[in-house]
Amino acid sequence: MNLAAPLQPQSPAVAMQKNIHVLVGVTGSVAALKLPLLVTELLKIPRLWKGRTDPVLHIDLRRWADLMVVAPLDANTLAKIANGICDNLLTCVVRAWDLSKPLLFCPAMNTAMWEHPITARQIEQLVSFGYTEIPCIVKKLVCGDEGQLCWLLPP
Repeated sequence: MNLAAPLQPQSPAVAMQKNIHVLVGVTGSVAALKLPLLVTELLKIPRLWKGRTDPVLHIDLRRWADLMVVAPLDANTLAKIANGICDNLLTCVVRAWDLSKPLLFCPAMNTAMWEHPITARQIEQLVSFGYTEIPCIVKKLVCGDEGQLCWLLPP
């Protein structure tokens, strides 16, 4: 998995002048088990990570981050974001997100939930906000079914 390519600045000169701040949002999807692998890959990006001194408040986080990745995005949090519900730190950051900055989301849920018509509507809603969907790929799910899974998370 190579996350560095899409996240690197356009030129080495830009990379030397500015650190890129990536805020990773994690939801209750069972795919969150793969979070340590995602963080390991993110840590390989030069000049990306300096330590655990991140601000706590949602407005400070939105100001700090240049890019936000919500991976995995479970069905519950997808519904909350699509409907403007902000009842936890993650959904508050997304609600306050600076729309001039990229926000990537990686849906991950059981196939039965993925195929429900409301899911397509909710994803369309997020796209209409200017957020970018990272499409799912077909994999074997934790429940044993074969279905859609976020491609950012290794198998």
